[in-house]
Amino acid sequence: MSRLNMIDARCTALFASGLQRSDALTGHIVAEAVRLTVRQYGVRGCAARMAQEFGDHPEAAIDRMRWIRQLVGELPAGSARPAAGCARRAA
Repeated sequence: MSRLNMIDARCTALFASGLQRSDALTGHIVAEAVRLTVRQYGVRGCAARMAQEFGDHPEAAIDRMRWIRQLVGELPAGSARPAAGCARRAA
């Protein structure tokens, strides 16, 4: 999977996660949220949850995705990466 696709997959998982702007977020917390959300819903399930939100609440979904993309962009390189093996289970 290309780097851009991995970023998109992380953003999709974070969108489907329960993380909120008010949470005290670290790279470890973000990586754990990605891992747990992908484990719970799978990559396609995360995408389906995101699509549902964009259909039901487009304005809120746009704001959430903007925040998620900004969050991922501000993290040090590799800090939002799930632990080794997660990508294999998610595929």
